[in-house]
Amino acid sequence: MNWIFYAAMTSMLMATADFFVKMAAGKLSNSMALLLYGSCTFGAGLTWVIWQRLQDVPQFAEPQGIWAALGVGVAFSLVTVGLYLTFGAGAPISLASPFIRICGLLLASTAGLIVLREPLTWRYVIGMVLACSGVYLIITR
Repeated sequence: MNWIFYAAMTSMLMATADFFVKMAAGKLSNSMALLLYGSCTFGAGLTWVIWQRLQDVPQFAEPQGIWAALGVGVAFSLVTVGLYLTFGAGAPISLASPFIRICGLLLASTAGLIVLREPLTWRYVIGMVLACSGVYLIITR
């Protein structure tokens, strides 16, 4: 289960990103915030490609992968805008961040079941019910 380590690290980075968005919201325009986010993302991607080329890691791109990666870029850009709008409107991070993340996870998980035909188990169903209950309890505190 090597992926769990990466997932845990990514989870911590998502929390860090939410925290920094909350700190920045209202202190710069949303368009400037998106530009700065995009610049960091571009710089990180360019650095990674150059590093892999120097390591002789093969670079390739199939059309389906290109379209999917562009979808990721558009989606994360819109997520960033949504976070700035949410926190700029005064949402507390202790409510908005779990709501956004858990609802997003529920939607992605449902897409995995329906579109990718991933397996449905009783443990999964119980987890989904608990996650939905968690969203309800967080929002109605």
